[in-house]
Amino acid sequence: MEYVIIGLLALILIILIIILVKTFKKKDHKDNLDMLERLSRFEVNVTKEIGDFKSDLSKEIISDFTKMDNAIEMRMDNINKKVHERIDQNFEKTNKTFNDVITRLSKIDEAQKKIDNLSTDILSLESVLTDKKTRGIFGEVNLNNILANVFGEKNDKLYKLQYHLPNETIADSVIFAPNPLGLIAIDSKFPLENYRIMVDKSRTDAERTIAYKQFKSDVKKHIDAISSKYIIPNVTSDSAMMFIPAEAIFAEINAYHTDLIDYAYKKRVWLVSPTTLISTLTMILMVIQNMERDKYANIIHEELNKLGLEFGRFKDRFDKLSRSIQTVNKDVENFQIKTDKIKKKFDSISNVEVNDEKLIDVEEV
Repeated sequence: MEYVIIGLLALILIILIIILVKTFKKKDHKDNLDMLERLSRFEVNVTKEIGDFKSDLSKEIISDFTKMDNAIEMRMDNINKKVHERIDQNFEKTNKTFNDVITRLSKIDEAQKKIDNLSTDILSLESVLTDKKTRGIFGEVNLNNILANVFGEKNDKLYKLQYHLPNETIADSVIFAPNPLGLIAIDSKFPLENYRIMVDKSRTDAERTIAYKQFKSDVKKHIDAISSKYIIPNVTSDSAMMFIPAEAIFAEINAYHTDLIDYAYKKRVWLVSPTTLISTLTMILMVIQNMERDKYANIIHEELNKLGLEFGRFKDRFDKLSRSIQTVNKDVENFQIKTDKIKKKFDSISNVEVNDEKLIDVEEV
């Protein structure tokens, strides 16, 4: 842009010089000298103005470049700041992710340790459950824990453990349910041996078939034993409970051995697992609590009726006292009136002169 302007000014200057030269030829010498002098001054002025213009234009261009450079520098600073912020954010996220990974790995290690411990516990439990006596103890402990969780520790009003019945048998536990249920016996049974063989697919079909029949026979024997020992007329309820500690065995019976359910129903024996026993005991507890509330509600109603009678008597006495107070109040008012009259008489006597000889009518008082 600068060179275009300078070129235009130079072209204008050349045109002016040509015009002036032609003019010089037509005029006389004196005029030509004057014209040359003027032309010289004009050339000086034009050169000066061109120099000033170039200087101003250079300053303006330098100023524009400076502003542009400053703007570019500011823009680069902003870009650098944003880049650093993004890097810091990404580093923070990466660090957080890394810490989360470390935390999760530690939790996985803890879980693995728990799994290892659980595997050891399962092996220990399996070794315990292989013996009939230890299986019986395991079932009794589970039954005791469920009773304690539902009814509370050692709540003899609602249940007892190892309860002696009149027929010289001992039930694992009994529940003192309200009438018409009465005393309900619960005995723990754990038919595990043949169940394991029956569901073990590594065994032959013949072995599993034999175990299947034996399992049904074992359950029926347990039902018969509970029905004969723990259902006593006029002593216990007309039904008892057979507690099966393993949910898997209970589910097996309900899913694939409905004939055992029917057999237990005929013998008035209810098969329960830990889950169903908790539900049954909770329902019995709610019935007992509702009966207690009803009993106390009747007592409260009777006491309120008695309190109403007492309040009626109190009201009669208060009315009599109120009337007595009103009578006394009326006597006090009359007494006050008489007192005021006597005071007025005394005041009139004190104001009378001795020579007045006024008589005082005492009867008026």
